[in-house]
Amino acid sequence: MTTTQTPDQPSRKREETRLFVFLIVFLFPLLSVLIVSGYGFIVWITQMLFGPPGPAS
Repeated sequence: MTTTQTPDQPSRKREETRLFVFLIVFLFPLLSVLIVSGYGFIVWITQMLFGPPGPAS
């Protein structure tokens, strides 16, 4: 089975490349910063309510 290239192929490849760059450069770093800062916020609020971890003195 052979694939034939249609005139749409180059523009589709360009769109896929732009999507890949968007995901790698913008979306993944933004999501990682949001996840880490969200976790830090949850830990901070939990420590405000229940105190820091460790044995009570």
